[in-house]
Amino acid sequence: MQALLIVAHGSRRVESNEEIRALAVQVAQQSAQTYSIVGSAFLELAEPSIPDGIQQCIDQGAQTVTVMPFFLSAGRHVVTDVPALVREKQQEHPHIQIRMAPYLGVSQLMPQLIAQSAASACACTGDHCTYPACITG
Repeated sequence: MQALLIVAHGSRRVESNEEIRALAVQVAQQSAQTYSIVGSAFLELAEPSIPDGIQQCIDQGAQTVTVMPFFLSAGRHVVTDVPALVREKQQEHPHIQIRMAPYLGVSQLMPQLIAQSAASACACTGDHCTYPACITG
């Protein structure tokens, strides 16, 4: 059984953490043939933590856990913090394959995604906009 764990930084803003959880649900729906389990976890400021998220996957029967860093650049968290947490869980569970996917920012799809996203820029005045960072006034 394979699991995918999307790991993000975590935020004091609850809605931001909920966006990551909702993304995990969407990924689960689109990749059900590949991943029996899709979850999310956070480096800090939100639950579950990355080690707890990995453990939840294992507890649900995962024999392989792919950790997907939802980060755009190779900062300290991507290069040091997340891999250290994953290594610790791997040492705890040597019979489970825990692997790291490349962080999101290096995806070859990123240039296309940026161009598509820019093409859909918000142009509303903010009166009824659902985009949380809309410029108003």
